[in-house]
Formats: sequence, structure tokens, C-alpha cells
Amino acid sequence: MTGRKAGNAAWNTGQMTLIKISLVAMTKYTKPSDAELRQKLTPMQYKVTQHEGTEPPFNNEYWNNKHTGIYVDVATGEPLFSSLDKYDSGTGWPSFTQPLEAENIVTHTDHKLFMARTEVRSKYGDSHLGHVFDDGPAPTGLRYCMNSASLRFIPVERLEEEGYGEYLSLFRKQDGSDTKKTDK
Repeated sequence: MTGRKAGNAAWNTGQMTLIKISLVAMTKYTKPSDAELRQKLTPMQYKVTQHEGTEPPFNNEYWNNKHTGIYVDVATGEPLFSSLDKYDSGTGWPSFTQPLEAENIVTHTDHKLFMARTEVRSKYGDSHLGHVFDDGPAPTGLRYCMNSASLRFIPVERLEEEGYGEYLSLFRKQDGSDTKKTDK
């Protein structure tokens, strides 16, 4: 094939690959029904993820977690953040400089506290996660301030077992040994 037909065939092949990747993600990370969420989640997790609630600062599961691993959506399991990007922002909530998988994050402007803020939600679960602010440290200057109630932490030693083995390489140094990086 040459010319326009070859270009269209290549585009169609690329388009089909994107569609296949999207379908895999959609089937792997689907939002449970409201009844399933009410059964699966604690009352605080349900309030935060489904009704844009906020948990108390300094009195939540992960604000001071220094273990190595990843954070996923508590409702769907979508990979969201890594401990390698977590830092102590002093706010009492887990804070990150960037998402682990940017395509699993959706942002919207909200005006709930008489000011514009950028709400962060999971893409497939549509779970409210928290907000992102532009007062974070380098390298991004961003502070993803998340609710622990929206997250489930998976320690590095359980990544393979829980189906997140593709992220193990993030936690290996170039010499092949494990990193033990914790909060800064």
C-alpha cells in the first residue's frame, strides 16, 4: 500500500491499539454499583469518594505513611500515586508531587469553599480523591493533597501478588537492589 491508503491503514492500526488499551483499562478498572460500594467501603470512604467529603487532617490512615509502594483507588484499584512522589506537606493529608499514572486522574474546578480549587478524581471509578494545588515542591511545583479514605496502599513487597508487578521496576535501583525511599 502506498499514499493515503497506507496512511489510513497505519492510522487505523494505531487507533485499534488505543481502543484495545482503553478497553483493557475499562474492564480492569470498573466502578462498582452503589450497593457494592456501600458494602465494600467504610462510611468515611463512601462519604469521601462518592460525596466529595474530606477526612480530618492528621487523623487518617496514610498522612504519615513512610512505607514504600503505590496508592490505588479504594473503589476500583486504579494505580494513582507512588510513595516515591510522596512528601510531608505539613497539611495532615497524604501529598504527592505527581500522579503515578496521569491518565488515571481527572481534574475539575470546584467552587465549594467560596474559592476555585482543582478537584482530583479517579478516571474509571470517578472517586473524589482530593485537590491539587500549585504550592508543591520541585520537580512539579504541585501538591496533590489526597484523602487517605480514597486510597488503598499496596506495599512494594505485595505489588506482584496484587497484580501491580509492572511497578516493581520503579522501586529498584540501577544496581538491582530495592530502594527504601520514604517521605522527605
